[in-house]
Parts: sequence; C-alpha cells; structure tokens
Amino acid sequence: MGYQHVSVMAAELQRFLSPGPGDICVDGTLGGAGHALAICRAIRPEGMLIGLDQDNAAVDHACQTLSSCESTVQLFNENFVRLPQILLELGIDAVDAIVLDLGLSFYQLSQSGRGFSFRADEPLDMRMNNSADLTAAEIVNQYAEKELVSIFQKYGEERWSRRIARAVVIARKEAPITSSLQLAGIIVEAIPHRFRKERIHPATRVFMALRIAVNRELECLEKFLAFAPDLLKTGGRLCIIAFHSLEDRLIKRCFARLAKGCVCPPEFPVCTCGQKPTARLLSRKVIKPSAKEVEANPMARSARLRGMVRI
Repeated sequence: MGYQHVSVMAAELQRFLSPGPGDICVDGTLGGAGHALAICRAIRPEGMLIGLDQDNAAVDHACQTLSSCESTVQLFNENFVRLPQILLELGIDAVDAIVLDLGLSFYQLSQSGRGFSFRADEPLDMRMNNSADLTAAEIVNQYAEKELVSIFQKYGEERWSRRIARAVVIARKEAPITSSLQLAGIIVEAIPHRFRKERIHPATRVFMALRIAVNRELECLEKFLAFAPDLLKTGGRLCIIAFHSLEDRLIKRCFARLAKGCVCPPEFPVCTCGQKPTARLLSRKVIKPSAKEVEANPMARSARLRGMVRI
C-alpha cells in the first residue's frame, strides 16, 4: 500500500511557522512528509530543509516525496534529540524554523506491524526505531508489577492501572504476552464490566503508556525543549504539535517560561533576577484542529499546536 499518512493542522502550522524563500528549516519528525513538503515549497529555491525521523520507513518515504523539491534537502534517520550534533556536522549555527509533530503516523498504526494498535494482531514491539533495545513485550513480560503500575499511571493516566498490572502479571505466568490483541484482551478483562464500553477502547491508555515508555518520548521532548530555542536565529520560530496532555504541559510550561524571562518568586514586589524574555508566544491559547478537519481525519482530534518566536 505504501506509506500512508495525512499531516494534521497543515494550514495552521504553515501560518505559525511562516517559512519563506531562502530559510533553513528543520522538520524533526518527518512522518508522512506532508509538513516537510509544504515547507520545501515555501523556502525554494535557495532554502534548506533538514528532516529527521527515527523511523527508517518515514525517512525512506520522505526521500521519495521530496525528491523533486527545488530546495536543498538533508534527511537523517535520527531522533530529534540529535539535532545539535547534526547541525554541527552541517556547519549550521542557527536555523529559521523548527517543527515537531509528536503524533503517530497512520502507517505506524496500521501498516508497520509493530503492535502500536490493537486493530490487528501484531507482535508487541512499539519501537519507532527498529534498532532500539527495549520493546513493549519486554516491559509487559519482565517488569515488576509495581513498575507496570507506575508506567500505566504516569504515561497513560489509567484509572485501572493496578488492576491491569495485576492481570498482566497473572497472565504472563501462564504464557508470555507477545501480541497486541493478546494484551488488549487482558486489559479489557481486567477492568470492571460497566466501564468497558466507554468512548475510547479500554486498552487505549495502556498502549499509549507502553509506547511512551518504549520510546522514552517525554524524556526526549524534555531534552529537546532545553536546547531547541538556542538553535533558532533571532526571529526564528519553533512550533510543536502534541497529542498527549503530558507532552502539551511540558511545551506550555517551557514556552511560558521563555516568554516571561523573570524567575523571581511570585511574592517578590519587583524583579531582582534581571532575566529578560527570550521568546514571544505566537498565540496565547493552544490551537486546536477545526471540526471539519477532525471529521475528515479523526486522528487529528487530540492535536494541540503551540508556537513561539525567538526575540
């Protein structure tokens, strides 16, 4: 079928990012390359796109999709936390724009065969980078019950985390848990019957939590937020689309801190730290997809866009 994905909030992102001819832009999560293609068209012919993705299938797809672009394209099979090293290798000190889209692609959910979803029976893998060591099966079958509870609570905000962790431990004593449908079935049976027909599937939060843990997603995002603003030129823009409340919270707090500058305690009558704002928010409120987009692409329903410009 080929690599399939529809990039979310494409128009909103382009408006926030505002790429122009000659710009050097970074797409740290290529995915289906929809955002990258729009950026390439906006920065041609002298501009440069630097694209990263830890999923080699996404990089291969981007190579084909962007092959006819007039702008310079540099693609890397890397996690976005490696961006400073990549820019150093390219001899680039700062860029005009950086974008991250932290959502899963349709390809990863339905075609990768890595158990990201419970729509089909697939190996319980969940690695975005096939060369990474840790898999979801290892977590489910080897981690202590207390560790499983912590993962389900912290990353999935799962109300039934203790019951599910206990059920997983009991089930794996009989036989290893190796497939997505096998795990989903255990989760469904673990929660009270009257809660099994809620709006989202009962296994959704646990699958999300395992994916976040396997790929160290929040850890990588925190590292990225610590250095990314310093990689922007004055007037450069950083835009991030998040799909999880924990991700969005990290982004919101980081951008707010940069826009505020001052780190004095709230009770201080005047600022004594002398720190000045280094960023300006592109919108005071988070940007959400339109009802029309969500109707056309239900995967967009949880998307949240925030942006800042370096000053």
